[in-house]
Amino acid sequence: MTTLQPLSNDALSALRDEFDADGTNRMAMNAVTAAGINTVAKNYDRARLLQRRFSTVVDNGEATHQDRSGRCWLFSSLNVARFVAKKNLGLKEFEFSQNYAMYYDKLERINYFLQDVAALVRAGEPADSRLIQHLLADVMGDGGQWTMAMNVYKKYGAVPKDLYPETASSKNTGEMNTQLRHMLHTAVAHMYADQSSIDETIAEARSAGHRILTIHLGEPPVSFDWEWTDKDGEFHRDGEITPQEFWKKYVGSADLESYVCLVDDPRQEHPKGKKIAIEHLGNVAGGDATEYLNVPNQFMKDCVKQILVEQGIPVWFGADCHPFMDRESGAWATDLFEYGSIYDFDFDLDKEARVRFADSAMNHAMAFAGVDVAEDGSTRRWRVENSWGTQIADKGYFTMSDDWFTEYVYEVAVPKALLPEEYLKALEEDAISLPAWDPMGALA
Repeated sequence: MTTLQPLSNDALSALRDEFDADGTNRMAMNAVTAAGINTVAKNYDRARLLQRRFSTVVDNGEATHQDRSGRCWLFSSLNVARFVAKKNLGLKEFEFSQNYAMYYDKLERINYFLQDVAALVRAGEPADSRLIQHLLADVMGDGGQWTMAMNVYKKYGAVPKDLYPETASSKNTGEMNTQLRHMLHTAVAHMYADQSSIDETIAEARSAGHRILTIHLGEPPVSFDWEWTDKDGEFHRDGEITPQEFWKKYVGSADLESYVCLVDDPRQEHPKGKKIAIEHLGNVAGGDATEYLNVPNQFMKDCVKQILVEQGIPVWFGADCHPFMDRESGAWATDLFEYGSIYDFDFDLDKEARVRFADSAMNHAMAFAGVDVAEDGSTRRWRVENSWGTQIADKGYFTMSDDWFTEYVYEVAVPKALLPEEYLKALEEDAISLPAWDPMGALA
């Protein structure tokens, strides 16, 4: 075993002397302790020059708010869907129930997890293996992927928000998720203790999960009367309709379920133009597998630009939202904060190194709602519909520089028709399977 060297008094004294020898360190300390690092490190010139003007804007109405939950992937996918629904309904404002989508995602995910782990238990996977421990630690979070969202909508449809509104637990999911996680951990322990009763354990846990979800989120409607007054004041009545019928009638024309997820995996050992998949990642048993087509970042940009400019519909995407973000002003740019100058340290990792060394991964999903295209066709900046409410940024809409897209956007969902022949052929091939803990399996 390697012997670790302690931090000696002499070494600590040398660090102090080094800090005090440079007067700019004390100036930085005085400023940051009083105002905070982002205030001090903010690049004034970059911030003022990152304009909120775009050559193409897709108006999707008022920004939504996911509150204290990790449902961004559901909010952003439903924000794309609501754009389609508003057009078909003739409405200026409309919102789907994110609570309804979360209810069925979690119910399905309980079933998926129980059966997935049960198969591992029966196959002899040790309880303390890296895989089992990863699955136990990761279960019942709020995050997800585009394909997982489409699995829910295809099976359960969607409902207007006022017919299945938010609850205290949908807006703040922590306590509910803790109870669900504890219940599932208990079930897995019982599976290992008595493998002859695994089926009974699954049935009991599934029933308990349904009770917990319904107690926290309410009982979702199986049908509802739908009537509305459009933006021109004309009254419409559909009569009784199921959530599945509602989704097909008012969103089905966009064929969102057939979209392809493109990712930019920058690691050189994962070739572009090939599918990748993450083991044990999914929510609906029997639904579409969560797979991605690995492509160059520029191809992702070209697809998003084409959709926004030519089709005029928002585009779902996943990114690492934290680096170089000004939350209040609603801005992302790779040089928006000059941290290196404050700390006198060269943060020199490129995108590949950041992924490889756990410095960056997708953690938030949003929707592109505009782009600024230069005369030569290149993209300059992007308008982003977020789900953090209207009190920040430009009434909830953010501005992203093009260079930030390159470095921190990892995934976009686009129509299959945009893919060239070589990529269409790649979709028919088997995916490269990556382990459950791979960073490309990070959930938004």
